[in-house]
Amino acid sequence: MSTTDQFKQHINEGYTFKGDFIPLGGAMLNEEVLGDATVKIPLKTLNRHGLIAGATGTGKTKTLQVLAENLSNQGIPVLLMDLKGDLSGLAQPSPGHPKIDERHEKINIPFTASSFPVEILTLSEQSGTRLRATVSEFGPVLLSRILKVTETQAGILAIIFKYCDDNELPLVDLADLKKVLQYATSEGREEIQEAYGSISKTSTGSIIRKIIEIEQQGGDLFFGERSFEINDLMRHDDQGRGFVNIIRLTDIQDKPKLFSTFMLSLLAEIYSTLPEQGDSDRPELVLFIDEAHLIFKQASSALLDQIENIVKLIRSKGVGLYFVTQNPTDVPDGVLGQLGLKIQHALRAFTAKDRKAIKLTAENYPISEFYDTAEVLTSLGIGEALVSVLDEKGRPTPLAKTMLRAPMSRMDILTKSELKELTATSKLASKYNESIDKESAFEILNDKIKKATADEAKAAAENDRKKLNRRSTSNRRTNSNPTQKAIVKVLTSATFIRGALGILNKILR
Repeated sequence: MSTTDQFKQHINEGYTFKGDFIPLGGAMLNEEVLGDATVKIPLKTLNRHGLIAGATGTGKTKTLQVLAENLSNQGIPVLLMDLKGDLSGLAQPSPGHPKIDERHEKINIPFTASSFPVEILTLSEQSGTRLRATVSEFGPVLLSRILKVTETQAGILAIIFKYCDDNELPLVDLADLKKVLQYATSEGREEIQEAYGSISKTSTGSIIRKIIEIEQQGGDLFFGERSFEINDLMRHDDQGRGFVNIIRLTDIQDKPKLFSTFMLSLLAEIYSTLPEQGDSDRPELVLFIDEAHLIFKQASSALLDQIENIVKLIRSKGVGLYFVTQNPTDVPDGVLGQLGLKIQHALRAFTAKDRKAIKLTAENYPISEFYDTAEVLTSLGIGEALVSVLDEKGRPTPLAKTMLRAPMSRMDILTKSELKELTATSKLASKYNESIDKESAFEILNDKIKKATADEAKAAAENDRKKLNRRSTSNRRTNSNPTQKAIVKVLTSATFIRGALGILNKILR
């Protein structure tokens, strides 16, 4: 048997599955594409998470697009983090191209241009359905980790949340939280100290400064109502295809704290909302996090621990997480070890540091008798990748250099008019784009302080009135009887007093 036939057998045995799968592309050996050796991804292990990595311009985003399209066709909803604005073209069919036809002829996978059901979401004031969450939903633990507060300050936040729960003070936005923190060390100090213990004004001031930092990165737009319901990510169109939800993040690339705040809130909400799935045949939802290094940038160790825990636990809810980044080393080892599917595009070796990173990357993949992995990593063309997935029993499949299929949708962004039309026809935009400013902690405490101040002023005025009345009454009594006035005058005169003293002396003698 020739080496080529051995390789085909090796790939076909490793990528044959009983359940549903996504055809990803054709395996390659010695620069030859083998159309009868198809590389596939089983749906059953898609909730075991994954990594799409590679240098800029090697095709990572198009690979993400291909996976999103095929998941949608399988009835699996998708959530995409679009930091570069490249993915809105999923809403329009590919115009086609001779090079696409040539590629698909080589990999022996039919190509059909298609559009997909798309929902555009936004954290800011860009066009799209607004994503929000309340401070109460975020909770004190997650908020403490995002703010990077000390243990003492985390305890204060826990007290603040408890006080608000006990006194029916809704924490909706950051203004509410700041107001309660200020109240705890001023007008409400005695009230809170008696029930929950003393709170340092220095500590609350430090927490408020960290909240302001979040506000400056746009957090004031994210925290509020109406809160986005996770179930609205799980919709299907009339054909049974899963919606592709695209979060436009083009304006927060330089705001890593807001990005990580949003991501952790979203993952925590998904985990708490979705039921346990057990060993299901397909995921319920798949998330792709583009430019994943932004999540881990400037993250504290406590925050990284939180991310790692969520990655470990969320797959039991039928949710797959896929990190898209330039280099696997961008992802912490604790998270990288949880990623079952790996699609590695080309890496470039310009420096000694690059060569070291390539060597480390090669060690993350199964050993192959057909490839020198480190060498292949630097020679991959655009739209080619090294692929290894988990089979239906959770075992790594053979490493396969793969020519990937092309996206069925447009490999370009929507025009402004197309984007406006898509948002105008959205069923979710009308539900979430109206800002709700109902009475919450800020307004309730302001009213409470105003009422207390008014009551104090009223009490002081009443005391002043009573004192004035007492003086007036005393003066009236003294001045009301002329005879009484005359007697008082006589009794207090010096002559009367001397005469009385003389009489008293005679009696004593």
